[in-house]
Amino acid sequence: MVANMKVCFLTGEYPPMQGGVADHTAHLAQHLVGLGVDVSVLTSIEAVTNPQSPVSNLQVYPIITGWGLDCWRQIGHWLAEHRPDVLHIQYQAAAYDLGGWVNWLPWWLRRRRARPRVVVTFHDLRVPYLFPKAGPLRGRSILALAHNSDAVIVTNVEDEQELRRALASNTLTLIPLGSNVHPQPPSDYDRDGWRAQIGIGEHTLLLAYFGFLNESKGGEDLVLALEHLVHHEYDAHLFMIGGQVGDVDPTNRAYAERVRSLVQTCGLGERVHWTGFTSPEEVSADLLAADVVVMPYRDGVSFRRTTFIAALCHGRPVVTTDPAVPLFELRDGENVLLAPPRDVDSLARSIARLADDTDLRARLSAGAKTLGGQFDWAAISQQTLDLYRRLELE
Repeated sequence: MVANMKVCFLTGEYPPMQGGVADHTAHLAQHLVGLGVDVSVLTSIEAVTNPQSPVSNLQVYPIITGWGLDCWRQIGHWLAEHRPDVLHIQYQAAAYDLGGWVNWLPWWLRRRRARPRVVVTFHDLRVPYLFPKAGPLRGRSILALAHNSDAVIVTNVEDEQELRRALASNTLTLIPLGSNVHPQPPSDYDRDGWRAQIGIGEHTLLLAYFGFLNESKGGEDLVLALEHLVHHEYDAHLFMIGGQVGDVDPTNRAYAERVRSLVQTCGLGERVHWTGFTSPEEVSADLLAADVVVMPYRDGVSFRRTTFIAALCHGRPVVTTDPAVPLFELRDGENVLLAPPRDVDSLARSIARLADDTDLRARLSAGAKTLGGQFDWAAISQQTLDLYRRLELE
């Protein structure tokens, strides 16, 4: 254990706000507390502490009123008062209103007389919008965040390959994301009874999708694949698990409406079941109730997708799309079933193949659970703590 180490997470979203970065930060913070670290969370005024799950040695400060230039002043005052050893920025552009001021925060902090060591985790490398005619400044803002931080964490090999070309190797570390939903359904969970609540019988094929909807996740492809299956006389239904839009990315809402409209256009209203935002225990129960989880990412499957990791950890047979870069952990037909992105016919055929082959479903289920074990929070938090320790020694 590291006695008296003080770490502050800076994040644009935190529970009860809905979002993958919010959930990741909460899980990592709680596991680091278990390793003896004094953890604080500095976040938006839209977040509040959760009175249902208090954690000792974890303080949440939902005080940042916005992510424009004034956030520097608010963050600076907080750091001067609390003096953490490490400021760990959880970065995703949408979580900071698609602005660029947080990207230049480490540069500004380097000019202060006393400052913490700065670590940034890139949850994605999407270039922020910034302002009209910003041009090359958008890409430079990503590199500024990386170059001016003392250490950079990437969560997947795609981002590692992109950043390794621009950064010294000793500042870059790959630490995977973990599942934000543990395989822990309600204590009285009964799979058949859970399915029966929405009219799903023993022989009905229940597909599931988990996570927010946006252009990259292929929601429309999924609906069209369901239509294809029904047209070929499969008794198939689709569980849309969890909230659909989140709290920080306005583009999600418009895309979710397109998906809902397509469901009606295809005449699938009675076959698509929307759970809305529910508790982690209910999400776990929904995943376990499904026969097949379908994740038709248009940009290819990636371990940056925590909902995909959740499906693996639940031991679900998963149909998803070919990764953009080779992922040696994925074995087609052993722990996942892969289809080309944006290919509805191939997606539907892969789902049908699983529907018709119970042995293949069982093999994928076992393989998925084994692969999901690689995304263990105890290991993730220990790797993160080891990084903090190295910074202390420099």
